[in-house]
Amino acid sequence: MNERKHLTGLEVEKLLAATKGSRHEARDRCLLLLMFRHGLRVSEACGLALSQVDIESRVLHVERLKKGLSTTHPLRSDELKAVKVWLAIRSKMKPETDAFFISERRGALSRKTAWLAIRSYGKLAELALPANPHMLRHACGFALADQGTDTRLIQDYLGHRNIQHTVIYTTTNPARFERLWR
Repeated sequence: MNERKHLTGLEVEKLLAATKGSRHEARDRCLLLLMFRHGLRVSEACGLALSQVDIESRVLHVERLKKGLSTTHPLRSDELKAVKVWLAIRSKMKPETDAFFISERRGALSRKTAWLAIRSYGKLAELALPANPHMLRHACGFALADQGTDTRLIQDYLGHRNIQHTVIYTTTNPARFERLWR
């Protein structure tokens, strides 16, 4: 059987909990939360600019890669809290970049650093499978499908141009059969 390519909601919670007490807790918690909630690819997350995160309007301007459709998503209160905590720490670092996520060296966070962080938090959380950044994007799609979200809405949210990339989240969801045989 193929290894699962997504994290469950519970696994995402364990991953977030694994950031507690870590050297980059605020940044990494914010990174993981935004990647999961907004289905961000690692390059999209690492490429986020300060101007894309609008605390006043409570929105995230998602610039999709791979010819995806860019959208504006609402930021939920727990996300805003994580963003504010991270931005307070970030501002003390006085970076000379407009990158939202930065490294200790005050430059834009690299894909490799994000990858390694997610892999190590997965080990710390004792997840059943090795975690990688794209699993958070898939976790987002499956979580939305589990909530009964319309496939077209998931497509728009994840920025898919082709619906075929979105149906994987809904076709494997057993919840869609719940109303049968009542």
